Amino acid sequence: MKKHAFLIATIYLFAFMQSSYAQFNKNVVIAHRGAWKQANLPENSLASLNHAAALGCHGSEFDVHLTKDDIMVVNHDKDFYGIDIESATYQELLAKKHPNGEKIPTAEEYLREGMKQKKTKLIFEIKTAKAGKERTLQLTKMSVDLVKKLGAEKWVEYICFDYDAGKLIHQLDPKAKVAYLNGDIEPAQVKKDGYTGIDYHFSVFKKNPSWIKDAHQVGLTVNAWTVNDAEEMKSLLDQQVEYITTNEPELLFEILRKKKS
Repeated sequence: MKKHAFLIATIYLFAFMQSSYAQFNKNVVIAHRGAWKQANLPENSLASLNHAAALGCHGSEFDVHLTKDDIMVVNHDKDFYGIDIESATYQELLAKKHPNGEKIPTAEEYLREGMKQKKTKLIFEIKTAKAGKERTLQLTKMSVDLVKKLGAEKWVEYICFDYDAGKLIHQLDPKAKVAYLNGDIEPAQVKKDGYTGIDYHFSVFKKNPSWIKDAHQVGLTVNAWTVNDAEEMKSLLDQQVEYITTNEPELLFEILRKKKS
């Protein structure tokens, strides 16, 4: 009887543990600033994040800046509807709203929203600060601290244009996945400096045709951005890149479906 009860308890515990783990979609699709274009949603909004998850994207990319009063906010451009983010306080940014009525999300709000689901990764871009390296690295440390505070490590993968920011992420969290964006460093060196992937503009791979293979040989993942053309998508899929960042996730899903049929 005791053995039977122990077995049942073990099964329930295993089921609970399995349900608590994120089971992320296994495809190449990264929605650039969320899935916004076809749905006519604001870029980098919570709505575009949720739409990316609803589509079944592997990841939803978002961009993080630091305000004058050290609040991390999500927006692509350096200004939010005309208000310069770096020189404004968070309260000042609340004077503007997205067309759908959303305010500018804080990074914490964005992550908490994204953690409500367990299918789509949150691709956290640390924006390079106009104010300089020190400010960029401050944002980097604050970003890693926030992800740890929220227990969001399973959801988050980092990307950055500032090479030192990516190296700092690796120092602060050696298990973190982090990819370099700028496209000016060969894969072997990127690997040596603690990165787990390269995430280069698709034109970089045309100029350096061996870099996808070189990256795979040293154990890096490969992402290409921002790919909105069907033929470019097909070419990259043929080269077996792990991810494609796009403003047209629906188009990429359609291509993937046709390749399977």
